[in-house]
Amino acid sequence: MVITSISDFRKDIKSYLDKVAKNFETLIIKRGKDSGVVIMSLDEYNSLIATNYELSSRINEKRLDSALEKLKKGKSFTQDLIEE
Repeated sequence: MVITSISDFRKDIKSYLDKVAKNFETLIIKRGKDSGVVIMSLDEYNSLIATNYELSSRINEKRLDSALEKLKKGKSFTQDLIEE
């Protein structure tokens, strides 16, 4: 996580955005005492949205919890992919 002020961000926007995009950094730009904005890469944002969607349904949450329990107990399996 990178934290900067709005004035420092203005001075070097490209460098800050490159860090966010290339290194999956989260950038926090402070704008006052308790105010600020967060900038993150599109990939990271999409991942958060997908995770939020998966956990938004109680049915999905139970399915994921069940899968994690099976992994912990060694009751998982592997399957080779078929290449065409």
